Amino acid sequence: MLVDGELTLYMERGGKTLLAWPASEGDAGALTAADVAEDSRLPAAAEVLADAAKAGSLGTITVERINGSAALTSPFSSLLETAGFHATPRGLRLRA
Repeated sequence: MLVDGELTLYMERGGKTLLAWPASEGDAGALTAADVAEDSRLPAAAEVLADAAKAGSLGTITVERINGSAALTSPFSSLLETAGFHATPRGLRLRA
């Protein structure tokens, strides 16, 4: 997902893994709660992803990993849940 022309969120093929690029200059691999709280682009990217899935262009999505961490424990998980994803034993799911 591009937000204001900047890469913010990337879904790997199959939809099981998300990579988020916060605006902060910290460690590119780590996504912290501060990154999520301070970056207004991340909620917008979560909404775009959810809207695409709801429109049927992605089918059912189950995100299992976000930036290498389990999706259910990632700081980004709250944004996905706000956008309409639901927690399952495997990760965060959104049905079309």
